[in-house]
Amino acid sequence: MDTTSRFPDVMLLAAGLGTRLRPLTDTLPKPLVPVAGRPLIERVMANARAEGAKRFVANAHYRADQVLAHFGGLLKVNREETLLGTGGGVRAALPMLHSDPFFVMNTDAFWPEGADAPLGRMRARYQEPPDIVLLCIQPHRAHGFARSHDFCLDPMGRVTRDWGAPVIYGGVMLIGKSLFAECPDGPFALNLLIDAALEDERLYGVVLDAPWYHVGDPAGLDAAEKALAP
Repeated sequence: MDTTSRFPDVMLLAAGLGTRLRPLTDTLPKPLVPVAGRPLIERVMANARAEGAKRFVANAHYRADQVLAHFGGLLKVNREETLLGTGGGVRAALPMLHSDPFFVMNTDAFWPEGADAPLGRMRARYQEPPDIVLLCIQPHRAHGFARSHDFCLDPMGRVTRDWGAPVIYGGVMLIGKSLFAECPDGPFALNLLIDAALEDERLYGVVLDAPWYHVGDPAGLDAAEKALAP
């Protein structure tokens, strides 16, 4: 990929119910849950903006009015009447995304702003549409994550099931629109595309050189707030 071209659009996954963060999410959508005084989605956007991102699209479902009101029309939001899953949500928003490839970012995981610039390395690693590039986290740098690891990363930067260094998927991927052409209608998970790329040996990874905070439950929120406290 030509890394001198404009920064890819960013698709923010913001439609989930956030049930594990109750009671906070009884009245607040998960992306707007504050972490050390700043909403989760704003921390994720700050990671992307620090490297040059200018155009964002989000999906919304649970308490979507609050997500829309938070941005006051400054962010394009695809409102899902029924939950479409991570993959279905991205597919439904494709007409709003101008760049190809584009980033997909979960809105419940981030790294300290300015601590690293992994998105540029992900852009450099991406070569052509069959590729998917994942942000990978070394387990010892992950906070708020219960599993030991998701994948392994081999010395050539390819993501594998069991060969190489154990890594956690960091909730950021660089992906092309063409991979959604054969996807099913309705809800589906991005894991469908990740697994296919893994089988085709077209799944690559870039390691984050910074602490990573996953805010999926109260314990994860507490860990992130303690780490970010002044």
